[in-house]
Amino acid sequence: MLGMAAVVPESHTGWTFITSHARVLAAIADNPNIRIREIAAHCRLTERAVSRIISDLKQEGYLSHTREGRTNTYRIDPDKVLRHPAEAGLPVASLLSLLVQDETERAGAPAAHTQHLVDTTTAR
Repeated sequence: MLGMAAVVPESHTGWTFITSHARVLAAIADNPNIRIREIAAHCRLTERAVSRIISDLKQEGYLSHTREGRTNTYRIDPDKVLRHPAEAGLPVASLLSLLVQDETERAGAPAAHTQHLVDTTTAR
């Protein structure tokens, strides 16, 4: 990659509901062999930001990895409890169950557990 300029994803202005740490963790949950470059593109972050987030997640025990050749395989500890006191006792697996979906669900209709939200807006 020498001589090539790093491609920085378009920045987002304003606030979002999901943190970058949660987005990176969800991308890894979707594909434990995902590369940092792919996570960066998916989450619209720089590779450097993704590396820092992965380091944070590993340091706090949410994430570990094994390296085989040039491939990292990540492992998420699903029982690790979320950090904020408002979510005390809630395991990371609960958060990931909301964020990680099959590609078919993303492209199709809203999930069954959120269908009532759509129905109430169209019933008026």
